[in-house]
Amino acid sequence: MIRILSICSSPVVGSSTEKLLRRIAESIGRQSNEKLHHELIRLSDYDITPCQACGEAPSPGYCFVEDAMTGLYDKLVRCDCLLFGSPIYFDSVSASAKLFIDRCNCMRPYNFDGATGERHFVKRIERGRPGAIVLVGGEKAWFEGARRCIAGFFKWVEVANEGLVKHQSIDAERVGDVIDNPEALREADKIGRHLAGIIRKNHARR
Repeated sequence: MIRILSICSSPVVGSSTEKLLRRIAESIGRQSNEKLHHELIRLSDYDITPCQACGEAPSPGYCFVEDAMTGLYDKLVRCDCLLFGSPIYFDSVSASAKLFIDRCNCMRPYNFDGATGERHFVKRIERGRPGAIVLVGGEKAWFEGARRCIAGFFKWVEVANEGLVKHQSIDAERVGDVIDNPEALREADKIGRHLAGIIRKNHARR
């Protein structure tokens, strides 16, 4: 079973962010001969507490805080491919995206090796996975801040960034207007095909 996990941090159901994530997953599915399970998580549906910077390793658990993130950690660790999408809010990711990313601080030691000092943070994810980023903003949106944030998160959780789809909306009041952006849809299809090839190779090595 190949598990594709999409994290959608847009609070709007049917948003362009969601549509592009689904488009990439569908493209992966069309290229795959293996049984594939795609799950899209809308972060706005989950009650996530901000990171409290506890400082101490929560082992054997993921985090000292028991909330909706507990189940999301398992999905993140188990997925074979991670797709992460966010609207551009004040030149960065949405609030729900940042909450999720910050709460993943516990997924590895600070120095990227073994345990850190006497705090004993452990590396939670032992295998690399491919992934891609979806960003949606207005006509004057600056995408680089959000891209850097998600790219840094990908590195932290052992995800190789294999592509970026951007959509600049010309009508902020129209939900899902990416359907009128053939260039963005083509790029989503292209990235899906690329990811499918990587996933096939990774699956064959197991």
